[in-house]
Amino acid sequence: MANEKTAQDITSQLWAMANELRGNMDASEFRNYILGFMFYRYLSEHQEEYLVKQEIVTPEENETANDAYLRDAIGDDFTDYIQDISNTLGYAIEPQFTWTTIVKKVQEDEIKPSDFQDMFDSFNKNAGININARNDFREIFADVNLGNSRLGNSTTARAKALSGIVKLVDQFDFNDASGNDVLGDVYEYLIAKFAGNSGKKAGEFYTPHQISKVLAKLVALNVDPNADHFSVYDPAMGSGSLLLTVQSEIPNGSKPGYVNFHGQELNTTTFNLARMNLMMHGVDYQNMDLRNADTLESDWPDGMDAQGIDHPRSFEAVVANPPYSIKWDNNTNKMKDPRFKDYGRLAPASKADFAFVLHSIYHLNNEGTMAIILPHGVLFRGGAEGVIRQALIEKNYLDAVIGLPAGLFFSTGIPTVVLVFRKNRTGKDILFIDASNNFEKGKNQNILRDEDIDKIINAYSERKDIDKYAHVATIDEITENEFNLNIPRYVDTFEEEKPINLAKVADDLVSVDKEIADLQKQVMTQVNDLVGTDEESQAMLDHFKEVLGK
Repeated sequence: MANEKTAQDITSQLWAMANELRGNMDASEFRNYILGFMFYRYLSEHQEEYLVKQEIVTPEENETANDAYLRDAIGDDFTDYIQDISNTLGYAIEPQFTWTTIVKKVQEDEIKPSDFQDMFDSFNKNAGININARNDFREIFADVNLGNSRLGNSTTARAKALSGIVKLVDQFDFNDASGNDVLGDVYEYLIAKFAGNSGKKAGEFYTPHQISKVLAKLVALNVDPNADHFSVYDPAMGSGSLLLTVQSEIPNGSKPGYVNFHGQELNTTTFNLARMNLMMHGVDYQNMDLRNADTLESDWPDGMDAQGIDHPRSFEAVVANPPYSIKWDNNTNKMKDPRFKDYGRLAPASKADFAFVLHSIYHLNNEGTMAIILPHGVLFRGGAEGVIRQALIEKNYLDAVIGLPAGLFFSTGIPTVVLVFRKNRTGKDILFIDASNNFEKGKNQNILRDEDIDKIINAYSERKDIDKYAHVATIDEITENEFNLNIPRYVDTFEEEKPINLAKVADDLVSVDKEIADLQKQVMTQVNDLVGTDEESQAMLDHFKEVLGK
């Protein structure tokens, strides 16, 4: 229906108003304020819902402009109230800093510049109460820079700008036309909007949703629907959107507590974004373990036993879109690292692509599936990468090579490839899919349509040759090609030109000649009626008639 409200409608309105509000501030910078305040509102309202369910306050009290539990949470009981909330939710917001209270102060023009800083300081202090949730909530608002001069040149001006953001975030009812809460979807759409306006910086925090769907569907194909839990890991998780897409594709993914999310991210701002994103989608802090660290330097914590033996954490699914061909420290000590030691060489210092591959495989369990996006160079580059590639093939881990179209990402226009790995493979072959020509051309970037994604997934599931699209290559073929995995060696997409009909060409030439002759006659008829105004112009006209007559 035309008048129905959707998450995209809400996002479009919020985005348009946010653009007016941010003025000259860069979109990627303003992102932290809009998304940060949206998350704070979510946490505050989530806390109030909890208090109503616990019958600490009545629904009527919850709807008043006063704080949901200010009347009761005072005096000697205050510490107990905060402790109870933190024990359950992992965080606690004090009465004077709930979203309702802050909005009331803003609307009545009673907000002080210090209130915003006090609000976040209080939250951070209380985030340390529940030791099991500290990694999930501490410093989560650190990127909301309240002293940023681009908000205003004075404390008062900055407070006014922040008040404007509060009003903007508060005016939206995050429910669709059917009354369903779409706050998480709006948050996701906004992340994509900010990515689209961040240029190359977008690659640091967002994988376009359609590409995420390809990876998610690939790892979801072999999931046991009768399992009582599912774990997914992303070693370069960005905003966490890829993890959430996996949840949406697996059986029972919407069941509360069924999916356990694990991820690591080097960029602290992006790490904070991921924590917010997952929780805004209803992921409980007890079902997520996200870390802010360098994946290649700080392996996912496995834990050594008393004898110093490593017991790696492994997961049902591993997905990744790591930064392409970045530099890393491949010092010789890393050859002792259990992630890398069994492949003959380390990934070169100038290109960490295979370091991410080996790290991810190390944490894939024996029944799971891994899907990782990489630049095409990993398929054919020699040296250390050639040695590692051969070792992966000989271990029979590589299951499929899927070539994607160019121009799908915000941050790069290069074509990319999805590598699929499984450890329990029995077949001695590798599936090659060339999906590079199946997409919709967009203005700024190309788009994978649902039919393009379905074609990839169907070809992967059926695992058979498809003319001009897919080929199941034997290990003998791979060996003959010296372990070079460049897709055109296995999938022939050459289209022969249609034979030329010489008789038709001859007929066309005759037709064209006749058309030219007819036009010349028409022009000559008109030219013959012309007379020069003097001797010079008449001479020129006569010469023109002579040339045209030939």
